[in-house]
Amino acid sequence: GIKMFDTANVYQNGNNETMLGKLFKDIPRKSIILETKVKAAGVGRDGKPSAGTTGEDFLLKFNTSLARLQMDYVDILFVHDISNPEMFEHKPVMNAIEKLKKQKRARFIGFSTHNSNAAVIEAAAGYDRWDVILTSYNFKMNNIEEMNAAMHKAAQAGIGIVAMKTMAGGGFLDKEKTKPINATAALKWALSNNDVTTAIPGMTTFDQLENNLKLLADLTMTEKEKGDLIAARSMPGIYCSGCNGCNGQCPSSLPVPDLMRAYMYAYGYSNIQMAYSLLGELGTGSSPCINCDSCVVDCKSKFNIRERIADVSRLVNVPSDFIV
Repeated sequence: GIKMFDTANVYQNGNNETMLGKLFKDIPRKSIILETKVKAAGVGRDGKPSAGTTGEDFLLKFNTSLARLQMDYVDILFVHDISNPEMFEHKPVMNAIEKLKKQKRARFIGFSTHNSNAAVIEAAAGYDRWDVILTSYNFKMNNIEEMNAAMHKAAQAGIGIVAMKTMAGGGFLDKEKTKPINATAALKWALSNNDVTTAIPGMTTFDQLENNLKLLADLTMTEKEKGDLIAARSMPGIYCSGCNGCNGQCPSSLPVPDLMRAYMYAYGYSNIQMAYSLLGELGTGSSPCINCDSCVVDCKSKFNIRERIADVSRLVNVPSDFIV
């Protein structure tokens, strides 16, 4: 019953698309739903486009993705990581993605969002351009009511909602991986929202695949599963909801949400490459908190911000050829 596959232009430096292209070249095209994501260049940490955010760059990346996938079209094309509604008015990228839909090189178009999700989703509902939204959505988000309202508005406007990050940070509450999240309960929770069309939980073992398939037969949550989620929700965990409530609090103007996302990549998803790449983009160095004796940033998720920044920033000093 699984026929939708998610990838992106940047995953594994493009190798993820290449891998799927090799896998699907001998499979009937109409038997799968393939989605990829292309990130617009030149977008600042505030989510706003710049002079470098061009349609030409976007189309070039998409063409590269199609070549890797060995496809004439994708079923869903997402603009990767929109965190500011101002992007919806940026004509170069918006024209490019609409052009690809008209050319039938992308059957449906949408965007993914990791930060300021609710505000972005609500704004998107006011446009007739979007077919699909891929959004973080899990039981540990600290703005669930706001998210539910925005998602409902989008769904009422005819937009499909695909949930990601359903395991709230890789399936564990701690970096040592001694406190597992009830993955079955977490996925049931996300899919129980009638406005969620489907989800893309990452699966790396056959046990995970089999467990996810079993739960689809019945999404009813047991009392134990409810209790497990309530208990997990009260703990800090690893997942950063991208609420941006910490923005502006750091005296050194550090991009705290982005650094927390790097921490999540490293310790939640065990994806050192993504964490390393993000830290490189941020340019915050290996000891960004060295000038502070204590941290004044108040995190809604109860993270020890200074400790986590110091921990993940050690990656900066690792030679790139050690990062795989």
